[in-house]
Amino acid sequence: MFILNFLKDYQRIARFRFGNFEGMKGPGPTWLIPIIHSGVLVDLRTEVIDIPRHTNITKDNAPIDMDYLLYIRVKESEASKSVLEVENYKLAVIGLATTTLRAVVGEMTVDDVLSQREKINRVLREKLADETERWGIEVTNVEIKTIEPAPDIQESMNRQMAAERVRRAVIIEAEGTRQAAITVAEGSKQAAILGAEGQRQSEILAAEGDQQAALLRAEGFSGALARVDKIASEVSPNAMSLQYFDTLTSMGQGESTKYIFPMEFTSLLKNFIVERNSEDS
Repeated sequence: MFILNFLKDYQRIARFRFGNFEGMKGPGPTWLIPIIHSGVLVDLRTEVIDIPRHTNITKDNAPIDMDYLLYIRVKESEASKSVLEVENYKLAVIGLATTTLRAVVGEMTVDDVLSQREKINRVLREKLADETERWGIEVTNVEIKTIEPAPDIQESMNRQMAAERVRRAVIIEAEGTRQAAITVAEGSKQAAILGAEGQRQSEILAAEGDQQAALLRAEGFSGALARVDKIASEVSPNAMSLQYFDTLTSMGQGESTKYIFPMEFTSLLKNFIVERNSEDS
């Protein structure tokens, strides 16, 4: 009697003839003759193994409960090793992962374990890959699901985190106050600078205005003197003498008796007589 097995693409059979390994068969139809042949079915797909929660001790003697997932698969080129080299590769991988994780956590403090989950995943995967290679098993990924410290450690960490938040809040508040004081001082300095600059510009403009006004007044006075000098140069000596007499007359119109003999009276009178004689001639 012949047994015909139709193997799927992800299945292989380790076939034995009278107990001697003949090789991996499949996929497709594979014959097994009872009594003569025996076989072990191997699945090449990635398998997910859920490692239940267990306690690990950290470097600082803190107990931490952890559970995680292992992703493994049998290598097609070395599938025979998963049959010939290990009795139950799944159970072997679970035991190896448990002891390896305890060794990894034992080299880290509790703070490192809680903050470096990705590092633990990477180190655990690398260590498992080195050990499972001889079984034809590849560890594709490790994902820690839960890390839970003991209740007393968790309470202590909560107090520490609360104190750290208060410290950060105080630092942020102090930094804000400092920045506000710097901003106010900078604004006051800029205002003082702008005020002084404005005052300086105002005084400069006022001084320039006074200077321009003084120049204009001086130019007006100079022009007026020039015109007076021009007019005076055009007046005849006779007219000047008459004006002089008129001035003397107005000075003598008061009630009191006045005797005024200017020193230039003779010279003025002489000019007047000369002018009159010239007109009579």
